[in-house]
Amino acid sequence: MGTVETLAPEAGQPKSLLARFTGVFYAPGETFNDIVRSPDFLAPLVTMTVLSIALTESMLARIGMARMIRQTLEQSGQAEKMSAEQMQQAIDRGAQIGGIIAHVAGVLGVPIFILLVAAVGLLFTNAFFGAEVRFKTSLAVASYANLISALGIVMGMAMIFLSDPEHFNAQVPVPTNAAYFLDPRDVSKVLFAVAKSFDIFTFWLMILLGIGYSEATGRKVKVLTMFLCFFGIWMVIFLGRVCIALLS
Repeated sequence: MGTVETLAPEAGQPKSLLARFTGVFYAPGETFNDIVRSPDFLAPLVTMTVLSIALTESMLARIGMARMIRQTLEQSGQAEKMSAEQMQQAIDRGAQIGGIIAHVAGVLGVPIFILLVAAVGLLFTNAFFGAEVRFKTSLAVASYANLISALGIVMGMAMIFLSDPEHFNAQVPVPTNAAYFLDPRDVSKVLFAVAKSFDIFTFWLMILLGIGYSEATGRKVKVLTMFLCFFGIWMVIFLGRVCIALLS
């Protein structure tokens, strides 16, 4: 009696790039498990770098660095201490330097951020918890977790082209934290710094990093533990912002 053999799908076959890109948003645990088994970081890194460049160039073209410098000076209260000539000189200098910084940040900002997050992730998983996570895996986790920033960039692009350039606030361009709804001239610098720090995408990123690095350790380290590690970094940055606001 003859038998018919059926071939099962290859075990452990990695998800497609599209499945990984979308899975980070709706099934992060399963997706990061797949990413850890077959890590790659180039596609999400390039994608976010291109989006960062697009956002920067759109902001410079539509809003203009000179306008953003003027708004910053007005919001900080420094404009009131300057004559019209001094104000214009400050705007011209700031626009020239700021334009260069913006172009460089648009290109290098994402790669540098990913490298820093990956290095911190390795420090936590390997040095603190004794795991053996490879740097490539750490880069992959950081790169895919950062894809949630794409939503913020899309929102930012919409705000740039749909809102009045005169009322665009480059410090908080999208309504993802309470600072968006505050006028820096009407509230204390400390309150503004606190409101700006509690950002939806920042906490979403930390949650994804917690999930991703927990998977990278084979779930030997819990998601909450990894989240709290990154939350500790956030707390240091948060306290630094508050101290700067108090001293300024």
